[in-house]
Amino acid sequence: MAKYVTPPQDPPLFTGTKDSIVADSKALCDDTRSLLDKLVAEIKPSENPAAATFESVLRPQIEDENQSSLSARILGFYQYVSADAALRDASTEAEKIMDEFGIEVSMREDVFRLVDVVYKNSGLAESKEKNKDRLITEELAKSTGLESVESARLLEKEHKGYIKNGLGLPEGEKRDRFKEIKKKLSQISIAFQKNLNEENGGLWFTLEELDGVPQDVLDGLEKGAGENEGKLRLSFKYPDLFPTLKFAKNPDTRRKVFIENENKCNDNVELFREAIELRDEAARLLGYPDHATFRIEDKMAKTTKTVLDFLNDLKTRLGPGGLKEIEHLKDLKKKDHEERGLPYDGNYYLWDHRYYDRLMIEKEYSIDENAIAEYFPITSTVGGMLKIFETLFGLVFVELTPEDRKRISPTGKAEDIAWHEDVIIFSVWDDTSEGEGFVGYLYLDLHPRPGKYGHAANFNLQPGFLQANGSRRYPATALVCNFSKPTKEKPSLLKHDEVVTLFHELGHGIHDLVGRTQYARYHGTSTVRDFVEAPSQMLENWCWTPSQLKSLSKHYKTGESIPDDLIKKLISTKHVNDALFNLRQLHFGLFDMTVHTPKSHDELKNLDISKLYNDLRVDISKIKGPEAQGETSNWGNGQATFGHLIGGYDAGYYGYLSSQVYSTDMFYTKFKADPMNGKEGRRYRHTVLEKGGSRDEMVSLEEFLGRKPSSEAFYKELGLDS
Repeated sequence: MAKYVTPPQDPPLFTGTKDSIVADSKALCDDTRSLLDKLVAEIKPSENPAAATFESVLRPQIEDENQSSLSARILGFYQYVSADAALRDASTEAEKIMDEFGIEVSMREDVFRLVDVVYKNSGLAESKEKNKDRLITEELAKSTGLESVESARLLEKEHKGYIKNGLGLPEGEKRDRFKEIKKKLSQISIAFQKNLNEENGGLWFTLEELDGVPQDVLDGLEKGAGENEGKLRLSFKYPDLFPTLKFAKNPDTRRKVFIENENKCNDNVELFREAIELRDEAARLLGYPDHATFRIEDKMAKTTKTVLDFLNDLKTRLGPGGLKEIEHLKDLKKKDHEERGLPYDGNYYLWDHRYYDRLMIEKEYSIDENAIAEYFPITSTVGGMLKIFETLFGLVFVELTPEDRKRISPTGKAEDIAWHEDVIIFSVWDDTSEGEGFVGYLYLDLHPRPGKYGHAANFNLQPGFLQANGSRRYPATALVCNFSKPTKEKPSLLKHDEVVTLFHELGHGIHDLVGRTQYARYHGTSTVRDFVEAPSQMLENWCWTPSQLKSLSKHYKTGESIPDDLIKKLISTKHVNDALFNLRQLHFGLFDMTVHTPKSHDELKNLDISKLYNDLRVDISKIKGPEAQGETSNWGNGQATFGHLIGGYDAGYYGYLSSQVYSTDMFYTKFKADPMNGKEGRRYRHTVLEKGGSRDEMVSLEEFLGRKPSSEAFYKELGLDS
C-alpha cells in the first residue's frame, strides 16, 4: 500500500470561524463581481464584433466558477454538520449571501449581452435544429468552433439560464418583480431547511406507553425529571421515530407520534405556501403555464404530460395491489387486537403501517430485523461495501489514521481536516488495472448529534475539474447519515433497510468521486434531477443479492456471516407490501406535480395545501388517516416537513420513480447475471458515472445499454406486466 500513502492533493480544511465563514463568502462574491465588471469593461462587441468569443467571455467565468466551488460548498456545508450553533448560523448566512449573489449574477444584463453575442455567433441553436435528436454531439460542437460537447453544453445552458432568469423580459416592472421573487425564494429555502435541521421537538412517554420499543433505543432517550419523572423523551429524529412506529405495541402511542411528527415543523407551513405561489408567479411571468412546465423542459422527461402520464399509469397499475396488501394487513391487525384485548374498528391507519409491515415480515417470513442487524455492525459493513466498489470499479480506499491525517494536513494538525471527531476519512485511488492514480477524498459522518442534518445524504465538498494549466483537480465528498450510535454493550448495528440506505448514499459518493469532467459545474452527481438517483438505485440491488449480503455480513459477537436460510428469507421479503411502498412515493410525486400545475394563479392561492396533501395520501396510498376518526383533512402539515420540495426537487420528485426505470433496466441488462462483473462495472464507471452532466444523460445511458432504455424490467421487478 506504500504507493497509496501520499495523495498529490491536500485534503480540504474545516477551520472556519463564525467570522471567516461569512467574510470568505463575501470575498468569493467580490472576486467574481470584479471579474465580470472587467469583462464587460474590456469586451465591446459593438466596436469589435470578433472580441466576444467563448475564450474571452466564458472561459474566464468558468475558471472562476471552478476555483470558487472549492471553498463555496464547504462554507455552506457547516450548517448541516457543525456541532457549534454559531458556525451553523454563519454557514446559513454565507449560503444566503452566495445565493443572493448568484441571483444578481444570473440577472446581469451586461454579461448576458456578451454571452448572447457568443451564442449567436456560434450558430449552436441553428446546428441543433438540424440535428434530428436536437442533441449536442462532438461533431456538432466542433462545427460551431467549440472544443468539446461539454463547452457547447455550457454555452447553451448559460445562455438559456439568463433567459430563464428573466433577461428575456423587458426591463422595468416585470423584470424587477422576477428578481424580487428569485431572492425571496432563496431566503425561503434557507429558512425552511434551517427550521428542519434545528427542529428539536419531542414527546414524553411512560415506559408502559413505549412497550415493545427496543431496549437500545430506550437507553438512548432523555430521562425526565420533575413533572416528567419516570418518563422518557422521544424526539422526531429517525433513530427514535422509526423504531417507535415499528415496534410500539400501543396504537395510541404510535398515533400520537405519527401525528406530532407531521406537525413538528409548522413554522414551515406558510413558507411552503409562499414558495409555491412565488414559483407559479415567476413561471407565468416568463410565459410558462406553470412552474412544472418551466422545470421539466430541461429534464429527461421534457414535458409535464410525460410525467403525469407515467405517475397516473403507475397509480392505476399499483392500486389493486395496494388494496390487496391492506386487506392482508387488516387481518393481521384484527387478530393482533383480538389477542391483546384491544378494540378494532375495521380500519388500517397510517400509524399502523410500519408496525404491521414489520410484524407481518416477522410472523410470516420468520424474520426478526433486530436479529438480522446483529450481522451488520456498521464498521465491517462499510468495509464490505467499499470492497464491492473496489472490485466493480477498480478503486482502492485507504482509511486515514490520526498519524496520516496529521502528516497530510496542510496545517500539520489532524483535527483541521475534519469537522467533527466522529468523521472517518478515506483517500481513494485507482487500482493497478486503472492506473494507480489518485481519485479523491471520501468522508463518512454516520451518527446523529444535536443540530446535525437529520436524514441521510451525500454532499459534494469540492468538485473535480480540469485546471487552467491542464492538471486535474480531484473531488472531496461526504456521506452524512444518522445511524444509531454504538453503546458500551454493542456497536452500531444496521437494520437491512439501513444497509440499503448506506449503499444508496455511498453510490452517490462513488458517482461524485469518479467524475471526470472538464468543468466543476458538470462534475459527478451534477446531472438532471430525474436521472441523478438512477446510479444509486441500481446499486441497491447488491443489497438483495445473496453473495453480496454474505460478503457484507459479520456477526458483531461471533464474526460469522449471515446464514443462507436467513438470506433466503430476507430476499423473499423484497417485494412485501411493495405496492403500498410505491403508492407512498406516488403520493409525494403527485402532490408535488399538483401544487406545481395549477390551472390558474388564483386556483393556487385558494388551495388548502394541508388538506390536499392528506386527501391525496388517502386517495393514493389507500391507508386511512385521522379523517376516518372524524377529524378534518388538515389535521397534519406533512408538506412542512418535506424538505425535497423546497431543496431542489420541486416538480422533480417523480424522478425517484422514473429513474428506477433506468436503474432497473441497467441492472437487469448488465449486472443481474453477475453482479460482480468488473468488466461491466468499469464500463459503467467510464460511460455513465465519469461523465456526470457533461453530456446528455440519455446519450450515456444508451451507450451503456447499447440501446434505448425500456420500462420492461421496471414493471417486471414490481410484478406488473409492462
